[in-house]
Amino acid sequence: MTLCPIALVAGCRKCPAFSACSLKGVIGDYKKEEEAQTRPQADAAKPDEKH
Repeated sequence: MTLCPIALVAGCRKCPAFSACSLKGVIGDYKKEEEAQTRPQADAAKPDEKH
């Protein structure tokens, strides 16, 4: 969930404090490219738990 008002309007990368913000991964919409690429693969590898 995005809590930062700048991230809601423009996105983390367009924020003037982006390079100094230590909470961009917590309250903003910033995701590392590595995480964004590996998560869908990890989710797809999980078997369905519906029985």
